[in-house]
Amino acid sequence: MSFASLQSRALLGFQAQRVRVEVHLANGLPSFTLVGLVDTEVREARERVRCAIQNSGLNFPANKRITVNLAPADLPKDSGRFDLPIALGILVASGQLPSDGMSAYEFAGELSLAGDLRPIRGGLAMSLARHAETTQLNWVLPAESAEEAALVPTAKIYKALHLRDVVHHFLNPASAAEPTPGWSRLAPPECQPQAPDSLDLADVKGQSLPKRALEIAAAGGHSVLLIGSPGTGKSMLATRFAGLLPPMTLEEGLASAAVASLAGREILSQWLRRPTRSPHHSATAAALIGGGSPPRPGEISLAHHGVLFLDELPEFPRAALEALREPLETGHITISRAARQAEFPAQFQLIAAMNPCPCGYLGATRPACRCTPDQVARYQGRLSGPLLDRIDLHVTVPLLPSEVLMQSPAGDSSASVQQRSTCALARALQRQGKPNRALAGRELDDLQLSPEARQGLHQAATRWAWSSRSTHRTLKVARTIADLSGSEAIDWTHLAEALQYRPLPTSAA
Repeated sequence: MSFASLQSRALLGFQAQRVRVEVHLANGLPSFTLVGLVDTEVREARERVRCAIQNSGLNFPANKRITVNLAPADLPKDSGRFDLPIALGILVASGQLPSDGMSAYEFAGELSLAGDLRPIRGGLAMSLARHAETTQLNWVLPAESAEEAALVPTAKIYKALHLRDVVHHFLNPASAAEPTPGWSRLAPPECQPQAPDSLDLADVKGQSLPKRALEIAAAGGHSVLLIGSPGTGKSMLATRFAGLLPPMTLEEGLASAAVASLAGREILSQWLRRPTRSPHHSATAAALIGGGSPPRPGEISLAHHGVLFLDELPEFPRAALEALREPLETGHITISRAARQAEFPAQFQLIAAMNPCPCGYLGATRPACRCTPDQVARYQGRLSGPLLDRIDLHVTVPLLPSEVLMQSPAGDSSASVQQRSTCALARALQRQGKPNRALAGRELDDLQLSPEARQGLHQAATRWAWSSRSTHRTLKVARTIADLSGSEAIDWTHLAEALQYRPLPTSAA
């Protein structure tokens, strides 16, 4: 037989599309040709596959004209994930391997020159893509990638260490049920609960208002902006926020880990732990939202179902900050290129921190602020109104006297706050099937408000000329506060607390 066809996958954004690896051997001048819109990394597979087959004790048909087609032809292919199916296709086409049974498998893996299988990027993402399809096939992957892919409960994953192990399995199908050191099926691991975070909210002394704001944010999925002088505890609060969020579900853990797998990051040690991403303020727009060719996930996608902490918010490039506006609303990011688009999930909670002025001591008595009004205006003007309008909670973190820091007892622990926020989120999910931050349209009109709360919201929106977005976000925060108190309706006390978290116009301030 001079023709073979095997199945694999190509990654495009968060999608893993099927690729058929077709190998044809013909008489003629010896050559090895790869076609099908392949990248340089795939084209280099010719040398890796040749050496891997020879060093595995197998025969490479060097006297044949070898043509490998990766179909569909208009789908870009990158990385070395196609090394293994190309090598197996050559062995099947040259008669060294039987083709029986291979149609029930999909293959992916990079080969070393000695024939060892090296891990590939996106093993879990490929397994998730196949999990959503009706036809379930077996997967053959390198050991490290197979451990990731096996996190999907229904996946049928086989790990292999060497090209010889894969060849031996298909040459001896009778021994398929007997695992060997180089070939075995991986069972889905048991889902362990999220381990407690070593960073506890009780470590932060005082700062009751910012702690309360973080609890509200955790219960409703809201974004937070912490404003305060240097050393007030903004970073301490932000880095402990992930411990306040409800434990990850299996679906959330798989989606978050799949994005990390696409970026080539190790995920097993952080399994079912909400990620916290804190990029430096010199990060570009592409680093934050994703990009490149082929497109790769950015920081907002790596923070999927977790926390994106942006410290020194005004120091970020303006283009990078403005690129956050759409993902904050939609929960995903679409990266468009001339040929096609790639979409990544980005359901993150934004925790931002900033100083009130360039020197950081605006409003403090000691040390006194030395910035001019123009400097303060330029500094605060680096953040656009549309971006600030999309942040639900604006909280001032004050400087505390030394006696408060030394004598204040420890506050609520992260575990107790997490329990309260989890109960409040459960009420919201039972009532409407989504967190309060995701409410929109008629869902906001159907919220129960007392007459006093309705009148107070109308007066605040009229006095401060709020946009519709500001009014709706205040209403969502008030709904979360009502859930924390166990109330079915939004009362005036809930709305009054929500009003203090909205920034006042400069003229009103």
